[in-house]
Amino acid sequence: MNVTDRHLLYDGHYKLTQLLVQDGAQQLKRERFEPGPAVGALVFDTRKQRYVFVRQFRVGPESEVLEIPAGMLDQEDTSPEEAVRREIREELGYDVDKLEAIVECFASPGNSAEKFYLYYAEVSRQTGAGGGVAEEHEQLEIVLLTRAELAAEPWQDAKTLVAVQWERLRQQ
Repeated sequence: MNVTDRHLLYDGHYKLTQLLVQDGAQQLKRERFEPGPAVGALVFDTRKQRYVFVRQFRVGPESEVLEIPAGMLDQEDTSPEEAVRREIREELGYDVDKLEAIVECFASPGNSAEKFYLYYAEVSRQTGAGGGVAEEHEQLEIVLLTRAELAAEPWQDAKTLVAVQWERLRQQ
């Protein structure tokens, strides 16, 4: 299979492209969601000995979701590492002491071009209030969890689940 043509169907907050995929003698039409690259981090406060998450409303499930701080790689960011540090500062108010890459993966490769860069971050200094960026309409609640609470939480968000499972395996 290979892509023979692409056509932009929608160019709004996100993009939607229609691809023509050649499969032998058949030509298939497939739509691809293109939100752009994203970053996220499982954050651990070494002074409080707690994991730091955000709770916010998400349009997918139409409810609040507890998740790792995350965001899109902006054009002014030069690297995923720079973007994840910015997101941690904006959403949690912390400066990062240590940053470790977990994985680069596609969130849902069957229909999305979104590449996700996941990290583990250690923090110890909260230098700002966090809570997100008002101009981006972010209304975030900062939530601290113990290791036991981390293990007991029924995670609904895939990126958070991957990061939490990575941490649980690392702790064994």
